[in-house]
Amino acid sequence: MFDIFKKLDWFFKLRAKTYGLAVVCLLAVSLASAVTPIIIGNLIDALAERTLVASDIYLQIGIIFGLGVLMYALRYAWRALIFTNSTMLEAIMRNKLFDHFTKMDSEFFHEHRTGDLMAHATNDLASLKFVAGGGILTLTDSIVVSATTLFSMFVFIDWQLTLLTIVPFPLLIVISRKLGKVINTRFRKSLESFSRVNDHVQESVSGIRVIKAFGEEQDDYASYSEDIEHVVEMNKQVFKIDSLYRPAIDSITSLSYLLALIFGTYFIYNGRITIGNLVSYFSYLAMMTWPLLAVGFLANTLERGNVSYDRIQELLNNKSNIKEAQNPVREPIKGDIHFDVRSFQYEDDEAVLLEDVQFELKAGQTLGLVGKTGSGKSTIFKLLMRDYDHYKGQITYGGIDIKDYAVDSVAEAIGYVAQEPFLFSHSIAENIRFGNPSLSLDQVAEFAKLSDVYEDIMGFPEQFDTQVGEKGVALSGGQKQRISIARALAVEPDYLFLDDSLSAVDAQTEHKILANFRELRQNRTTIIASHKISSVMDADLILVMEQGRVIGKGTHDDLIGSNEWYSKMYQKQQLEEKVEGGDQYGA
Repeated sequence: MFDIFKKLDWFFKLRAKTYGLAVVCLLAVSLASAVTPIIIGNLIDALAERTLVASDIYLQIGIIFGLGVLMYALRYAWRALIFTNSTMLEAIMRNKLFDHFTKMDSEFFHEHRTGDLMAHATNDLASLKFVAGGGILTLTDSIVVSATTLFSMFVFIDWQLTLLTIVPFPLLIVISRKLGKVINTRFRKSLESFSRVNDHVQESVSGIRVIKAFGEEQDDYASYSEDIEHVVEMNKQVFKIDSLYRPAIDSITSLSYLLALIFGTYFIYNGRITIGNLVSYFSYLAMMTWPLLAVGFLANTLERGNVSYDRIQELLNNKSNIKEAQNPVREPIKGDIHFDVRSFQYEDDEAVLLEDVQFELKAGQTLGLVGKTGSGKSTIFKLLMRDYDHYKGQITYGGIDIKDYAVDSVAEAIGYVAQEPFLFSHSIAENIRFGNPSLSLDQVAEFAKLSDVYEDIMGFPEQFDTQVGEKGVALSGGQKQRISIARALAVEPDYLFLDDSLSAVDAQTEHKILANFRELRQNRTTIIASHKISSVMDADLILVMEQGRVIGKGTHDDLIGSNEWYSKMYQKQQLEEKVEGGDQYGA
């Protein structure tokens, strides 16, 4: 149960002074609380002996009032200190998690769902925060209160009476250990079920358009309800065990009260203690109720924190498969691209994604990648951006192996536009200048013109200040693609990778954008993957991909005469473009 304190030892050392001051305040409160029963007992004895006078009453009332004010100030102090520390632990762990997420490779996010990662960053951190706040408070307060109370019972009342009445207390330790183990197991299952619900919500909200388009709202809601029922059931299992603490504590305290009444009456009869002593003793026994209750609260809190910390550490212990070289090249990648991959497949997956893919691209040239969906075009981009390192072969930039470059050096020189572009929930201007925050609005507008989205933006009421919504939900597919292209151009990369990022624009717009590329990027390298032959026909080199292999290589003119698939696809797309053009002009 107390393993979590060992695991958080680094934090308690970091905040040792504030925790120490909080403990001193707690001790002072407990000592002040221990004085009150003695005062009450003395007043009762004086009343029984008929020696009580008004001045004594006023004095004792003044002392009790003063102690109350002191305890109020001290309680405020230790609460402020302890709960400030718990917030700091949450902030530290949240930063650790976020920093870890930004450093992990693609495989990590392939294995861990977004909803599950969010559950770690919310529920698990909340449980951990409570350990550093409520957990430390409960533990320290219960120890201090029980220690001072037992000391007062032994010293100021009667040690024999105390020993006889606390006999049932050790039973609680045995009960807590047994129940704590069960809570640990059940709480882990509860958190895992919450992660599944979190993931379901994230996917449903992100794909709400698809759900509505297929009329699957009711089915998705039914599936979500089943997940919620599972969460409720798992939490019921936790609370069933947690609820056993209070009856056990009530039974133990009731037994202690019974023993105190029996032996206390006997000791009064024999003159060992006074009636006032017994009243004081019952007050102390009532004060012991909180430490006993705290055992149950503490066991629950610590076991939850233990599970949550382990879940977080499991994430943090994941290491990126992308390893920096011992002395990496820190300059941005540059020069010719030499791509020679004999085979590549995901780890723990037998399917080969690329096999015997070779090409050379001179600096400033354009490469076109065409082929069916799943032919390996996007995989080539992933390897060129060093998303994966476990391939057989070699990739070089300017004659230097990509693995010898620093990871940041690869990213700095590449502008990438994905097939399904991601826009942040900010304004259009902020999205375009994302990789280059210092751009002026005029510069932002220039890049918007180059990607042929300027007129669309100016048609919005708020123009460049238009909020795009989550993932660009307020924009059309073509607008999102073109804004993403503008964002990539805004960093003025030496290498521009377009992964089928013109799929949602019409032929006329496509021609404008490609013409702008040819003028803007005459001495810079560009790689375009597309289903449209028109997007790549002016490239210096074109690769025709099929099932991860190159089945055709050359210029557009070469492939028209030598590659059957390429030739047929070009003719088909030319015909479709003419038909669309005819429809557009009323032919």
